[in-house]
Amino acid sequence: METLLKRRVPGFSLVELMISVVIGLLALWFATRLVVSGETNKDAAVGGGDSMQNGMLAMFQLSGDAAIAGWGLNDRAVAGCTANFSDQRGYQLLTAQRDGVSITPLAAVVIQSNGANPDVISFNSGSSNAGVASTLMKANYTGESYVVAAESMPYGYSAGDVLVVAPQTPDRPCTVMQIAGFNPASGRGAEMLLQGGSQYRYNVAAGMTQNYAMNVTYLYNLGRPDQLHFHTWSVNNGVLLLRAADLAGAEAAGVSVTDNIVSIKAQYGFDTRVLAGYDPNPAYNGKQLLPTANGGMQIGTWSGAMIDADGDGVTGGLGDYQRIAAVRIAVVARSKTAERPRPGGACTATAVMPAVFGTSVPSGVQAVPVQVNVAVAGDTLSWKCYRYRVFETIVPIVNAQYRP
Repeated sequence: METLLKRRVPGFSLVELMISVVIGLLALWFATRLVVSGETNKDAAVGGGDSMQNGMLAMFQLSGDAAIAGWGLNDRAVAGCTANFSDQRGYQLLTAQRDGVSITPLAAVVIQSNGANPDVISFNSGSSNAGVASTLMKANYTGESYVVAAESMPYGYSAGDVLVVAPQTPDRPCTVMQIAGFNPASGRGAEMLLQGGSQYRYNVAAGMTQNYAMNVTYLYNLGRPDQLHFHTWSVNNGVLLLRAADLAGAEAAGVSVTDNIVSIKAQYGFDTRVLAGYDPNPAYNGKQLLPTANGGMQIGTWSGAMIDADGDGVTGGLGDYQRIAAVRIAVVARSKTAERPRPGGACTATAVMPAVFGTSVPSGVQAVPVQVNVAVAGDTLSWKCYRYRVFETIVPIVNAQYRP
């Protein structure tokens, strides 16, 4: 009787125990899949938010620079002139090509187009309240420690201001220099003094290396040296970099602005119309009128590289820079977090490298699309493991349309 009772004690059989283990494992598998799927979706959402934020920040900075570009540089003797430029803090103007020769143009926007790779873009403007204030140089300059203005202590010019010395004949370079003040001697108040030293960072020494002739050379005021808005943008290993003449510590090497920016691209928007008549200035005889003489500027051609926009036979001449009506900008940002590869090790987050500038705007102007290389040097993961966002805008170079 005792043995029979022991056999009837309730419990789990081996089969029941195995079934319970299998059900538990299935529940654990489904829970794990749910957690992994949730984490994947969260990474994609967070990565998309990061790329949106970084891309918008980069575009805001670039488009803001483009909007004010050219202030103080819009006179036809200045815009596009080959500049003698020196900064003791290390800022350098972006180089460009003029008929195959490397120059440093002083222009509202200068683009170093690098095909599928990130471009280098420079936006330049002064800060003088007078805008394009200028005074005629009334004595030949042959290396003196001063330049002579048309009047004594001209209005709007102060000690320390940065000037552009530009001839009306485009056969010689312009020069960026800094004045130390005016000669206090009686009857010599028209002499703008040139001095060396660290406080005059744009003077390599007392004087300039270029000679200039009186009555055909003007002195243009760009404003205070700490507000000279010369900015150069680039991308290196997924980081947007800025070199700036008005930002301490960023003059030579540049500073990081935001990460996960894999490319910036830009194109000039040229006004290529052929206008009736010719420039009446003898120094520019035979060249076409600038578009602003006929009701404003209109975009006719997009190009990442400089072209012969004014038809004078010179690619990258002053007239070509003066026909830049707008700049088209693209920023490509990537997600901060890489998505996990599929079984087999292949990533499928992005299958094809993104393209920019594919739309024909303004209407009737042919688009010049560019496919962007978004691979980052040194990255251990494939570029296909990331998602990308493309931001584009067109910014008119408004200051180019207002010339004295």
